[in-house]
Amino acid sequence: MTTASITKTISQEKRQRTGFYLSLFATLLAAVVVGLGAYTRLVHAGLGCPDWPGCYGFLTVPDTAREIAIAETLFPHAPVEIDKGWAEMVHRYVAGSLLLLVLVIAVQAFGNRKEPGQPVKLPLFILGLITLQAAFGMWTVTLKLWPQVVTAHLLGGFATFSLLFLLTLRLSGLRWTKLPASDQKNRLRGLAAVGLLVVIVQITLGGWTSANYAALACPDFPMCHGQWLPAADFAEGLNISQSIGPNYLGGKMDSDARTAIHLLHRLGALVATILLLTLFMQVLRYSNSQSSNNRSSLRILATFMLLALLVQVTLGISNILGSLPLSVAVAHNLGGAVLLLTLVALNFRLNISEGFSGVQS
Repeated sequence: MTTASITKTISQEKRQRTGFYLSLFATLLAAVVVGLGAYTRLVHAGLGCPDWPGCYGFLTVPDTAREIAIAETLFPHAPVEIDKGWAEMVHRYVAGSLLLLVLVIAVQAFGNRKEPGQPVKLPLFILGLITLQAAFGMWTVTLKLWPQVVTAHLLGGFATFSLLFLLTLRLSGLRWTKLPASDQKNRLRGLAAVGLLVVIVQITLGGWTSANYAALACPDFPMCHGQWLPAADFAEGLNISQSIGPNYLGGKMDSDARTAIHLLHRLGALVATILLLTLFMQVLRYSNSQSSNNRSSLRILATFMLLALLVQVTLGISNILGSLPLSVAVAHNLGGAVLLLTLVALNFRLNISEGFSGVQS
């Protein structure tokens, strides 16, 4: 190998490592955004600033007597609550920083697009997704917490987080190799894909529960209102045709509809738990037939998935028994995101199409 080719290889590796560190930092920042979003919802600060992108017409939350007077003149139906305003604006500032970071990642990826194995479509897709997320953030405010938009905004945040994590995996340089083809592997891949889909559905149900303020619709566990089958209006609970216009802060559905949403979220948790426990056991069984390196990576990923599942179930039950403590509720949101990441990593591991020792195209 000539000196020029060695220098070129080193330069490519440096750019790839830069991309990895940027993606890793963006993933961590996305986790902060998810946590702040959960906190903002849980302290009822989604309308802490009634306009967008500013706050009562200011770049920051109005806090002087003069600024508050101006703000309440401009928005007479939204009295200034400084604490809630700052919760909303900090979330916006951090989310905006993440958007700028993703833009840098996308520009770098496009600039390196001719280099072997440089992902381009994925970072560009993430950039498009997070731009759409900004629009959903605006609509969350302008449509006054319309549950459909709130749920979509939450799903977009989780999708951004998981795709940034996937990009980080692709740029990580992990020494993973293709698993040998077999019927057992194909069945396991299918089960892992179903597990990922079920977790996404469960996160959607969680978002719908939060958007409609149904987290405490059943105040006891494992029963609901002291019954296994309490009164529940599933037709109304699953109604996605609420009109645009009312202020949905606090929710508009009646008690039976919220009970139905809560019960569906519990049922989804049960289905997800059974499926992921099955997936865990199947991964362990399959790993026994693999080489030591493959066996180790599969078991580590499956163990992380199991731990994330157990923590998430524990947090969910604690939310009910503790009447939704703020710290536990925020952790439950983050726990759902982490569980999603473990499924993304496991599916990625099972679907590697060739030796993985660096950036994948």
